[in-house]
Formats: sequence, C-alpha cells, structure tokens
Amino acid sequence: MPGQRPRVFSGEFKEAAVRRILAGEKVRALARELGLWPKLLYAWRNSYARGGPEALLPPGRPRTGAAPGPRPERAAGAPHRRGDPPAPDRVAELERKVGQQALELDFFARALRHIKASPRPSDGPGAAASST
Repeated sequence: MPGQRPRVFSGEFKEAAVRRILAGEKVRALARELGLWPKLLYAWRNSYARGGPEALLPPGRPRTGAAPGPRPERAAGAPHRRGDPPAPDRVAELERKVGQQALELDFFARALRHIKASPRPSDGPGAAASST
C-alpha cells in the first residue's frame, strides 16, 4: 500500500508478546489479537531465545530522549560499527594493509620515474639510419 509507513514496535511491546507466547498462549490467537503476522511473533521469539530482551530492540538509531541501554559485546570477527573501539587484531591487520599499499605506491613511483627518464628510440620515419 503506497504511502503507508511500516509499524515500529517498542522493545517492551515485543517482550510482552514473547512472554505471552512463552507462557503458553497460541501464536496464531495472539497474532490475531495484536493485529500482527504470526511469522513476526515467531521471529521475535527466536530473537529473544538467542539474545534476551536486548535482541528485541529495534534496529537503527535510538529515538531522541531514549535512555541508552547496555551495549552487547561484539563477537570476534563481527564488523566494526561506528563508535566501537577497534579490536587490536583489526588494527594490526589494517596497519599491515597500509604498509603494503605504501610499498606498492613507492614501487610504481620509481617505475614511473624510470619510464620518464629513459630516452625514446628514434626509429620512426625520418630518423637517422643506424648504419652508414
């Protein structure tokens, strides 16, 4: 439906719905009562099982005035997000990459200087003969 914005649910709403499911209510009946798709309730239940109440927070930036909650720790190999301190192994990897790029730039700069310094052969039309 054009012009409709997707509904955004608070973490408290999601947690209350999940707790009702865990208490034994039927998912389809609860979905009908709340006006939701059962698939969404199943997704919330699975997220809650994996990460607890923090996993039910909406993605994206918190609304203005929202109290900051505890931040979950990053798993090893997880992508770096803005504001997170970089892991030491990630810093070392990036430093190696910068060093490799510096070597490549130095190599190509010397090669370019060598090409510019070498005289061009004069074997085109009108050039002097190599033998008399």
